[in-house]
Amino acid sequence: MAGKNPVIPSHVPQTLVRDIDIYSPPGADEDYHLAMKRIQDSAPDIFWSPYQGGHWVSVRCEDMYEEFFPRYEIYSSSILSVPKEESLPYKLLPIESDPPAHTAYRALISPWFTPKAIGDLEVKARELTIGLVEGFKDRGECEFITEFSQHLPIAIFMSLVDLPWQDRELLMGLAERQVYQKSHEDRLDSLRQMQGYLAGKLADRRRSKGSDMLSKIATATIDGRPLSDVEQTGMATLVLIGGLDTVASMLGFVAAFLARNPTHRRQLVEDPTLIPGAVEELIRRHGVAQPSRLLVKDHEYKGVRFKTGDQIVLSTMMSGLDERAFPDPMKVDFRRKVSTHAIFGNGPHRCPGSFLARTEIKVYLQEWLRRIPDFEIKPEDRPIVRAGINGSYCRLPLSWKVA
Repeated sequence: MAGKNPVIPSHVPQTLVRDIDIYSPPGADEDYHLAMKRIQDSAPDIFWSPYQGGHWVSVRCEDMYEEFFPRYEIYSSSILSVPKEESLPYKLLPIESDPPAHTAYRALISPWFTPKAIGDLEVKARELTIGLVEGFKDRGECEFITEFSQHLPIAIFMSLVDLPWQDRELLMGLAERQVYQKSHEDRLDSLRQMQGYLAGKLADRRRSKGSDMLSKIATATIDGRPLSDVEQTGMATLVLIGGLDTVASMLGFVAAFLARNPTHRRQLVEDPTLIPGAVEELIRRHGVAQPSRLLVKDHEYKGVRFKTGDQIVLSTMMSGLDERAFPDPMKVDFRRKVSTHAIFGNGPHRCPGSFLARTEIKVYLQEWLRRIPDFEIKPEDRPIVRAGINGSYCRLPLSWKVA
């Protein structure tokens, strides 16, 4: 990723400049969300960061939810990472498009995220969760990320697109390199590999259509025309990245929280009816994504003058940590009535997979706690957190007593 750019545009006042790399916050390796909260508490609601080419950062829930996410005619989704000079050479559809094109692309994949469709996937998620936990329960320990949290969303994704299970390690590695790339060249290299893999699968679906999402993308039409190869690959790539990374990242933070907080664990073990509310509260408290938007016209908001071509990073994890929206936001309260947050965005681009993410976290809580009610972070080991466009654990060693 691009480093620090000392050149501050003339329309950016020095009072709004902060020496903060939002993709690498100080202290993130110790407590990622606390590190983000410190930024929120010390910075203006909207500030300018000189990193990744220079960009604005939004840290407040109301601004993201009411202004930056829904007003696509001002804040375009055409480029979702900073700096824009390092954007991918083709669009991840539908997320990197705006209405009306976005609406048409999104309609192609929406049927896989209806309540009925998610209900069918929940059965698969539950079977897999039980199998995974039973596989290591008697061992008294596991490395949560590689032995559980990556497996669950991968399995759901593979069933959605009907890809061979033996390809999961390859696909997970490619998806990770897109979100946690060390350099633009590394990201492009993983993209080329992803393109090659998906192009072959899309060609197979055009020859022999199934009932899976990939078949729909390969054979769909918009306004009477078939999707181009670039459009198909862009859609398939987005489904891959979204399906393999976001839920795995959130599950890691949820498991780490429960490992460190036995009182909260006992609440859910003793009263499983709290789990649906716990899912909402844990999602609020442990957001992971930081997408960006591109200004497509000059605009002023809250006294900040935005210029066409500016980018603004929307730190959605901070939306759930905002005391203006949630009293005592760092506290986890399973009885809290969680209303508005921007973890899944808002407006036309609200994440279509949000209900699926909730379902996977719910199943994890129900089936894991039923089998392993007490666990901790392995005392002699150390978790590893990484920052980036998304935050996540890349290592989370857990242990528990075996009866």
